[in-house]
Amino acid sequence: MSKKKWIQDVVKGSKGAWSLHTMLNVPEDSRIPTTLLKAIIKADIGKTIKNPCKAGKARIKVTKKLKQKALFAHNVRK
Repeated sequence: MSKKKWIQDVVKGSKGAWSLHTMLNVPEDSRIPTTLLKAIIKADIGKTIKNPCKAGKARIKVTKKLKQKALFAHNVRK
């Protein structure tokens, strides 16, 4: 088994139309605020939440895919 850091390749490969930055309308060069990730994780699927930060959209509809991506981003955050 190689000791290659495979998770970095997974995170790099998540750019495109379905990236979390694109879904939240946060610029790619800035970090997504932790309070926003926690608000998405706590919300129920199908609900619309108000963004607790100034970065990104003001209102966000929580989908299953968005919740999965937010949970992953929160878990791999340094």
